[in-house]
Amino acid sequence: MKIWEMTAVSIGERIRQGEFTSEEAVRSFLDRTEGEEERIHAFVHLDGEAAIRRAREADRGIREGRYAGPLAGVPVALKDNICTRGIPTTCCSKILADFVPPYSATVAELLERAGAVILGKTNMDEFAMGSTTETSCFGPTKNPWDVSRAPGGSSGGSCAAVAAGEAPAALGSDTGGSIRQPASWCGVTGIKPTYGRVSRYGLIAYGSSLDQIGPIGRDVSDCAALLEILAVHDPRDATSAAGKNGFPGGPIGGGKPEEALRGAAGLRVGIPEAYIGEGTDLAVRRGILQAGEALLQAGALVETFSLGLEDYVIPAYYTIASAEASSNLARFDGVKYGRRAEKAPEDGLHEMYKKSRTEGFGPEVRRRILLGTFALSSGYYDAYYLKALKVRTLVQKAFDRAFEKYDVLLAPAAPTTASRLGESLSDPLKMYLGDIDTVAANLAGIPGLSMPWCLDEAGLPVGIQIMGNRFREDLVFRAAFACEALRGSWAEVWKREGGECS
Repeated sequence: MKIWEMTAVSIGERIRQGEFTSEEAVRSFLDRTEGEEERIHAFVHLDGEAAIRRAREADRGIREGRYAGPLAGVPVALKDNICTRGIPTTCCSKILADFVPPYSATVAELLERAGAVILGKTNMDEFAMGSTTETSCFGPTKNPWDVSRAPGGSSGGSCAAVAAGEAPAALGSDTGGSIRQPASWCGVTGIKPTYGRVSRYGLIAYGSSLDQIGPIGRDVSDCAALLEILAVHDPRDATSAAGKNGFPGGPIGGGKPEEALRGAAGLRVGIPEAYIGEGTDLAVRRGILQAGEALLQAGALVETFSLGLEDYVIPAYYTIASAEASSNLARFDGVKYGRRAEKAPEDGLHEMYKKSRTEGFGPEVRRRILLGTFALSSGYYDAYYLKALKVRTLVQKAFDRAFEKYDVLLAPAAPTTASRLGESLSDPLKMYLGDIDTVAANLAGIPGLSMPWCLDEAGLPVGIQIMGNRFREDLVFRAAFACEALRGSWAEVWKREGGECS
């Protein structure tokens, strides 16, 4: 097996055992990226020389005992909205085209302290606004399974990089499903942790009460290992979880993979009926029911139930997210932050603002800023924004009731498999409705993990989503390890004939 085909945890283990070095691992992924990037376009900034220098330093640190963790020496890619000192961070927007941060995000610092090697920055929907990674000013990323299809978004570059073997692991951000949905479409594993579990310091904000950084890997173990590194209380982030080690709900990992099947016994699993109802592709629905049946046979309690409020989560989410985007992106005006229009008009400050923002922001970002500004405006605040906040509280209470009865919830990560490039951009409303399976977790602040389960009739990945109560990532991982053991090797699933959900 080539290095670039291995999981992140396996690479780290073999580096520690001396089978190969971090430098050799990094070179393997750089070579793979050179051959794949023209086809996939997962990266927007890649500095191979800097990554090799860092890998050599990691090798020294491993030999000297300074780096001993499971991901020491392992290459990791970062989404282009996570600040990295000295490395461009643009949010894939023209307005930040020249921005090189003077500091690094907490998550980037934590990775470096653990001995990981940052490969570069991955493509994304502009300011994380989109579900296909097609609104990037650098052009779209393509799905490694079928380059005529989108990888999902907004963390599509990170998910595509892992799926294509350009990186063994990556970080993304999830505001309404931006890790879980592209993980589902690209056949990789990704988790949105509990809101506050991972520091947002250094993450360029879209919706501050919804955004959460999370890991993406080839399997559940990769995500668990990354989250163990990232889940640290950060005094620089006012929303970072307090409590012992920042883990008020208990440990992260939820057991070892080899204990996975035993972990399914006694697990209480609920499947929300509306998530597998009208609007969900047949292959996706079958995948969820197959996973539920497998857990049932392994000793779990599995049943369907009515969560409620599904009809309201999309309008509530887009009202809140757009309002927060309007506020957060107001700073990018060509004066305080952001690129100023080259030929700024001389007839007033407001005209300069307007020209700079019109040139700097793409159509989808402008659409959401306008929607959010309208929702916050005098006369409409109570009718839209305040009402959306009340719905959010009801959604949180609905999940609280569900978790009184169930340990985890099982649902799709997306109602369809990967769409063709251009389909969603031609119908923004359809793109918004495609977030139906993921936005509720962000409104409620709960963790959600997406992992591949099977293939549809076109040979595209079908992902399942496992959601848990706040700060109960341990139960989410317990269920995910069980599903992974029941599914078997993902490589074998897509290689063997008849692996589709049928």
